[in-house]
Amino acid sequence: MKLVSTNPARGYEVVGSVDVSTDEEIRSKVSLANKAELVWKELGIRKRIELLRPICEEFKIRQKEIASLITNEVGKPIREAKSEASGYVEELEWFLSNAKEALADEKTYEDSSSVHKIVYEPMGTAAVITPWNYPFGMAVWGIFPNLIVGNTAVFKTSEECPLMGKFIEEVISKHRLPEGVFSEVYGTGDVGEKLTRSNVKLIWFTGSTRVGKLLYKIAAEKFIKVILEMGGSNPCIVFEDADIKETASLIYSERFGNCGQSCDALKRLIVHESIFDSLISELKRVVESKKVGDPQSGDTNLGSLVAKRQQILLKEQVKDAVDKGAHVVTGGHAPKLNGAFYEPTLLANITKDMRVWKEEVFGPVLPAVPFKTESEAVALANDTTYGLGSRIISKNTERAKRVASKIEAGTVEVNRASRWLLCNPFGGYKNSGMGREHGTVGFRELCQIKVVSMSK
Repeated sequence: MKLVSTNPARGYEVVGSVDVSTDEEIRSKVSLANKAELVWKELGIRKRIELLRPICEEFKIRQKEIASLITNEVGKPIREAKSEASGYVEELEWFLSNAKEALADEKTYEDSSSVHKIVYEPMGTAAVITPWNYPFGMAVWGIFPNLIVGNTAVFKTSEECPLMGKFIEEVISKHRLPEGVFSEVYGTGDVGEKLTRSNVKLIWFTGSTRVGKLLYKIAAEKFIKVILEMGGSNPCIVFEDADIKETASLIYSERFGNCGQSCDALKRLIVHESIFDSLISELKRVVESKKVGDPQSGDTNLGSLVAKRQQILLKEQVKDAVDKGAHVVTGGHAPKLNGAFYEPTLLANITKDMRVWKEEVFGPVLPAVPFKTESEAVALANDTTYGLGSRIISKNTERAKRVASKIEAGTVEVNRASRWLLCNPFGGYKNSGMGREHGTVGFRELCQIKVVSMSK
């Protein structure tokens, strides 16, 4: 059976295909990964990094190829695809350069008769499952920290971008890691489920909350660890002292980048009533200045959604809002283009029973609501089952700190500050997941913690 990759920005034309992994192939690859666990662990972190670094160098050389593949498979504008390719190669370099310090033995106590230390050891075989919205980047996040700490990895990418998965597999395979250390399986969600039910020791997953909860149940049955980065509905609270133009520009990039298809995108705009109309007017101007179209064109700002089903879902969510009284400030339609396109859309007159408020909206649609008091703003921000990220915009530092302490989310950004430093752990509260990626915390999440106490 073939898994076919299509271009959502060019009438779903076929880009290529891969073979769907059979049950026997899944079992075989997991078995080989299990056999490789001890070999890979005992090489030690210095040797593992030495073996992985040439892979990073090849990715660096082939960035143009990576970017083109991203655009063809998921419809991402070529400018953003190039940024993904270059940015995540840099992140891989960071992982390789900082892991030894993060995973060094940690002395906890010493006296005249004994010394005690924490040792960070690999967990074994990891099932690594990644989404389509950053097809290269999420693979880097999932595969390489696991390999660096000493876990072996069986990787499954999304069915929407199998050719990127094949590319990554081919590059890694060229560099002759010990047999079984890395392998890849292909298919739809059922293949991922079979992988996680096999003899793996860790599940590392980025994707929807629905699938994440299923994998959590599987992990519980097997009594193994999970790292889950799932959906989000990030609020942005804008206070009355915000700079209107600067804020509108920031909101646009935070919501509409990657055609709004980011779990950690800004998805609910909460604005003080005194500047609500002014900010919405300026944001409308910014949105309408952007070009939706061919992602291969260098002047395109928004490409397509990843698939027809995403376009249909977005239409349903917007229709629900309009039927319940929402006002379409701008957008609200699929343009007459040959593919899964949707206009960047700004909605006002939002109520809490609307799907665009209650659900994660994975596309270029932003609902906006006014508030009167600080406590009302906090309540609106926390009025969600998600808790991945958030943003506060105010010149009043003390107020920003106070509000940040009340936000139920894994990250809080204030004004133009970005949490995207790899030293910062990333992950969410509530239905946005568990565990953390990046930084020292992220490396250690992938390890067993052992205490070694030795007499002198």
